[in-house]
Amino acid sequence: MEIVPYDPSWPATFAALRANVLRALPDARVEHVGSTAVPGLASKPIIDIDVIVATAADLSAAAVSLGRIGYVHEGDLGIPGREAFRPPAGLPPHHLYVCAQDSRELDRHLRFRDHLRGHADTAAVYAALKRRLAAECGEHRAAYSAGKTAFVEAVLAGVRWVP
Repeated sequence: MEIVPYDPSWPATFAALRANVLRALPDARVEHVGSTAVPGLASKPIIDIDVIVATAADLSAAAVSLGRIGYVHEGDLGIPGREAFRPPAGLPPHHLYVCAQDSRELDRHLRFRDHLRGHADTAAVYAALKRRLAAECGEHRAAYSAGKTAFVEAVLAGVRWVP
């Protein structure tokens, strides 16, 4: 697992991916989330995208529409309120999730992103944590993700994180 310095091309990559998704779901809202959405933040070079539909009842139609452009529905992968999709070959590396606008997971993604965008000091602490975890966890993505959980929860709760 590699954490790289912020790449200023990430917003343009997101914009191209967003345009592709909107071909299938023209009425959806599409948000750039995750570390690549935070200017200056080191990250794995994988764009995280949340596609927002009006209600949970719209998730199956969204899955069908995304399937028409090559996305493969993988279910919620154990996180209720967030449906995951594997992207088609040939596109830049990204994770795509579809959420209803009242989804708890969507709310968490947006609040965390927005907090990091507005607090460079917190983003710097997060970058250092991610680098350390990547070095310690190697290719064990589950361990890497679990290592970030306490930090994310502290930020979302408005509590100063202390390792």
